[in-house]
Amino acid sequence: MSASWGLRQGSDGAGVARTPRLAKALAKGWDFRRGPRKVPAGGSGVPQGPARLRHRGKGVNWHESVFELIDMRSFSNLWYWIALAVLWSSASHYVLGVPFDMVARARRLGGQAAADLEDLVRVNVNRQLHIARVAGMWAVAIASCLVTLLAVLGFAYRVEFCQALLLLVLPMALLSVMRIRTARRIAGEAAQGETLWRMLARHRLWTQALGILSIFVTATWGMYMNLNYGVLGGG
Repeated sequence: MSASWGLRQGSDGAGVARTPRLAKALAKGWDFRRGPRKVPAGGSGVPQGPARLRHRGKGVNWHESVFELIDMRSFSNLWYWIALAVLWSSASHYVLGVPFDMVARARRLGGQAAADLEDLVRVNVNRQLHIARVAGMWAVAIASCLVTLLAVLGFAYRVEFCQALLLLVLPMALLSVMRIRTARRIAGEAAQGETLWRMLARHRLWTQALGILSIFVTATWGMYMNLNYGVLGGG
């Protein structure tokens, strides 16, 4: 093919044009392996078709592709609602760090199952009370600053990401207070047996009630924000 177009081999093995017609074709963007590259009328020199896609792909950042694939707005993002469901499902299942199926098994079987439950509850109660005594003031101060910051950014400056985080963080902060209160009651009364089971079941009931309220508020506000941005055209 090189001979038919008037190419001769140079010292480095590359094809060198020896006719004016071939030199003009090369200047227009001919590629003798893939065919001609079409140049727009303006003469910008940017290839068209698949070659243009390859040319444009060099300047696309990876995070732009990710943001186009996944909607990064919080309330319209499926992953946010999956995280909300997983968060409250885990909080309801683990009562003071103890899986609630152990409570049901201790009630049904007693004996060693009840002893294992009491040991695990004692370990978790002592751990949470120790953390509250050692770092309780710092935890309250940091949580208060975080909640205040999210509330101001979310509802004063209308940052949707901060609104979504606040609707996750604030209920969990209330749940932490409930856990410390229940742990103190269990440690103060040295609860065992049926009394311990009732305390754990009551704590789980209040956790589920808080979770239902939190999910309802989050879903209501999320639907309002999606309608505001999508249908009403707010911003």
